[in-house]
Amino acid sequence: MRNLAASPVESVDRALLLVLLMRAEGPISVKAAAEYLHVAPSTAHRLLSALAFRGFCVQDSERRYRPGPALSDHVGEAFTVQVLRERARGALETLHAAVAETVQLMVLRGGNIQFIDGIESDATLRVGMLVGAQMPAFVSAGGKAMLARLSSAELDELYRDGLQAWPTSRITSLAMLKRSMTKIRRAEFATNFEETEQGVIGLGVSVNDAGGKPVAALTTATPSIRFRRADMLRYVDALRVAASTVESALKLAPPQRETASFSS
Repeated sequence: MRNLAASPVESVDRALLLVLLMRAEGPISVKAAAEYLHVAPSTAHRLLSALAFRGFCVQDSERRYRPGPALSDHVGEAFTVQVLRERARGALETLHAAVAETVQLMVLRGGNIQFIDGIESDATLRVGMLVGAQMPAFVSAGGKAMLARLSSAELDELYRDGLQAWPTSRITSLAMLKRSMTKIRRAEFATNFEETEQGVIGLGVSVNDAGGKPVAALTTATPSIRFRRADMLRYVDALRVAASTVESALKLAPPQRETASFSS
């Protein structure tokens, strides 16, 4: 229940009341925040945006606000690359057997993705593994799947210096990136149609922690000459099963300090 005693700084008090509300009730909408504070929705939106800017809340896929990393008891912690590899290996092998194409595991490194493990297709014509390599997250199917789990404020911070130029990218501005995220959030998977390089089609899903934040992504990579859209649903289903398997395995592993999250 709110303490209705007068506060010396009303705007700060209102923001703190919203923090307490989110911690007690979970995700809230702008409308709910406005009704709780007895203010206009525009005022509630400004307060929530200010809290999001400093990491006290983040928006989820339904545009509701929930407590952010600044309120976490484990700020800055995530899973080490070693733990991710170990916990994801079995799922990678199962995914590889299901799709018979190159499959890879990646993490966010700032605005990039870094490949940390994978299994190549046995076909003569195949996409090679890129373990250790980095590229912009917004051109990769797995990278886009992870970016779609972030809030608008987190994307602003991640790309505050603009998007890196990439010769085959179809996304060239932060505004375009944010628009593409809406579709990915709805579908819960991402695509890469020759955006990392010509001749490669990628599909990807995010692997998330218990709070819904991305810790890694799984992808399939297929030569475009062999890719059939009719296979997409089967590939995505296999990716989702693999991601769920990794998420379950990660619940058995305590977070470590060598972070593989977007804050790395």
